[in-house]
Amino acid sequence: MSDIRCVNTLIFDMDGTVLDTLADLTVSMNHVMDIYNMPEHTEEEYRMFFGNGIRYALEKAVPEGTSVETVDRMQQDFKKHYDAHCLDRTKPYEGIPELLAEYDRRGYKLAIVSNKIDSAVKELNERFFYPSVKVAIGERKGIKRKPAPDTVFEALKELGSAPEEAVYIGDSEVDYMTAKNAGLPCISVLWGFRSREYLESIGAGIFVEKPDDIPGIIQTEDR
Repeated sequence: MSDIRCVNTLIFDMDGTVLDTLADLTVSMNHVMDIYNMPEHTEEEYRMFFGNGIRYALEKAVPEGTSVETVDRMQQDFKKHYDAHCLDRTKPYEGIPELLAEYDRRGYKLAIVSNKIDSAVKELNERFFYPSVKVAIGERKGIKRKPAPDTVFEALKELGSAPEEAVYIGDSEVDYMTAKNAGLPCISVLWGFRSREYLESIGAGIFVEKPDDIPGIIQTEDR
């Protein structure tokens, strides 16, 4: 495993790490729950549902015994609504654009990986973080979802980096396991979808409370 202070490549999760998407996700989820006459959930409840893709979140949200076919239809309805409203409230977390720009200026290689559909990941990155982040990878054919390491390995390939040169930064147990499966150290952020207590319970051990804390762990020296 690499020395976390000597890496030249930073790989970030998207939802809950660089982008605050929970409000828009909650609205779209409850829109679908309402269509199917199912109980809505609070933003705090959805906070624990998200992290492993929309299908997983829907399966956690629907009443026990809901058919696979119904969840299939709900997933399509969610996609239609979320595609139209995914930028209503979504925004970068405070300090993230400046952090990414500074690491890019100093010659670090940056990527975002996500369980969102690849086209959406690229669109959101283009809107909020490009040109600081030039590689953004989501779920697509031939690349397994996190916590499989495929998106991380694809990002390393596109960046021309080796695993020992990289660190992974995320907010959930899925991110921690993704980093572990890829052989990367993991920095867990505490402004996202999971609490410190929960992350500690699954083995995470390196934490930051705000983006400005990251340079204290990863030196921002010129590369």
